[in-house]
Amino acid sequence: MVQTHSLAERWQALRREHPRLRTRDAADRLGVTEGELLASSVGETTRVLKSEWTELMSGLEACGEVMALTRNPWAVHEKRGTYAPFSMNHPAVGGVYGPDIDLRLFPGRWARAFVTSVPSRRGPLASIQLFDHHGTAVHKIYATPGTDQAAWDALVERMLSADQSSGWKPTVEEGEAELEVETDAQVFLSEWDALKDTHDFIFLLRRHKVSRRTAFTLAEGRYTTRLEASAVQTVLADAAADDVPVMVFVGNPGCLQIHSGPIHRVVEARGWLNVLDPGFDLHLQPAGFAEIWRVEKPTTDGIVTSIEVLAPDGSIVVRIFGVRKPGKPEDPRWRSLATRM
Repeated sequence: MVQTHSLAERWQALRREHPRLRTRDAADRLGVTEGELLASSVGETTRVLKSEWTELMSGLEACGEVMALTRNPWAVHEKRGTYAPFSMNHPAVGGVYGPDIDLRLFPGRWARAFVTSVPSRRGPLASIQLFDHHGTAVHKIYATPGTDQAAWDALVERMLSADQSSGWKPTVEEGEAELEVETDAQVFLSEWDALKDTHDFIFLLRRHKVSRRTAFTLAEGRYTTRLEASAVQTVLADAAADDVPVMVFVGNPGCLQIHSGPIHRVVEARGWLNVLDPGFDLHLQPAGFAEIWRVEKPTTDGIVTSIEVLAPDGSIVVRIFGVRKPGKPEDPRWRSLATRM
């Protein structure tokens, strides 16, 4: 008789063999999603939180210093700081607008939240983790030595779900096909000419039903320039060397996380390009850099320049801008740095 082990048992065996293996890597080895794997440990190291997103996110401010992590398959963005008040400024979009932790949140994409303990070099780390309907992590919050543990514990207790049953079968994720371009290039570019704000760019894409990749190709030589594979490392290293503050955006369909400020230590290690600074860590995997573009967008304050990296499926890996306040023109030091490649 063949004995079949449960997912929880197989994970326990894998952890005994690799005690520091990250949950995401364990899920890959076991052939399941990270959310599905975490749900298998409910009742042991994991508990289910209520899917009341405004209450959960609003409660984080009282916890003091935490570490916020947002990732996609090719980039990880980590920021230490305190959550500012959470607000829903649109029925589908929320935000945390702090000097350190700066987020744009899309709760309609969220399905499950867990509180769990994860291994680290310094011992177990308490975390709150949010997952989409496909079992993919959209945002994680980790307690740090500076966290108000009483406030953290009170938030967790308040948010615990009445249903603590283990197991979860997320919906199968089907890749979203890139939008096919069926637009008049001349009209599209004339509307690009007329942009007043960088935030209007996404609405330009939606109106014309074109992907970001298609838009960049249509505007090549006018508003966009293809860059070499080394461009991201060059721009980060030059920003650090020249002390030029930057904005670094990393996101996924459920969350966008932003760093604004200087960067200092840019390091290559084990196939990753990293920024390792106090309060900010960025990890980029160049193997996922299918296309790198310099992009210029007109605004009422003048041209705004970004370096934008697309993955093989056309999704955004990372975007880098110069730090800029509304109503002010782009920092000429950033523009010089971004256009020298």
